[in-house]
Amino acid sequence: MQATNAKRDKTLDPKNTPAYPLAEAARYLKLPVATLRSWVLGRPYPKAKGVGQFHPLIQPPARRPSVLSFWNLIEAHVLRSLRTEHGVSLKDLRKALTYAERELNVERLLLDRQLRTGAGHVFLERYGKLISLSASGQIAMRKMFDEHLKRVEGSDWQFPIRLYPFLSSTTQSSAKPIAIDPQIAFGRPVVVRMGVSTQAIADRIDAGESLNEVASDDGLDPSEIEEAVLYERAA
Repeated sequence: MQATNAKRDKTLDPKNTPAYPLAEAARYLKLPVATLRSWVLGRPYPKAKGVGQFHPLIQPPARRPSVLSFWNLIEAHVLRSLRTEHGVSLKDLRKALTYAERELNVERLLLDRQLRTGAGHVFLERYGKLISLSASGQIAMRKMFDEHLKRVEGSDWQFPIRLYPFLSSTTQSSAKPIAIDPQIAFGRPVVVRMGVSTQAIADRIDAGESLNEVASDDGLDPSEIEEAVLYERAA
């Protein structure tokens, strides 16, 4: 009974409810919409006889239309670390995930804190072998993977509660000025220190208000206003 209740609680958790349309989620994560769509919906591929179908890597709570949950954002953020430098083969990623999850009996590996330990090592090792990555390449992949995991904040329970997205698709600094948290601003990106919507900041700047005016009104530093604008315009 306890296991059933735990499963039901996860299903009803606001972090696992539909909240982010596909295009919006891609913008927040600085991912091409087509890439995220293939992870969520799968994609066809040519075969000697006809067309095959790569199955999805991410299972959203709503598929028609596809609307992702906060936990789906975390899964896509983790997958992004492999795509950024090494490209993505849906087939190889699925093989690596399936292997690691079966070996360690982890239901949703891309959400689990074990990604930092045994399960993550098994997954990366398997993935590196599947794509024939060199020893130096595997070290680089592990380093990048760890930098992505550092931007996911967890609770005492095993699932994530906050994501600190990268400010742009190309710059991956260690700074964490922006957060996505289901408990703040309906899960939309905010400047962490004051919980001010990055979209609202960018809209005010576009409307002609000065950086200093917006910073003063929101109790933020001008540098934080610049970071919010950078994040919003770096899609």
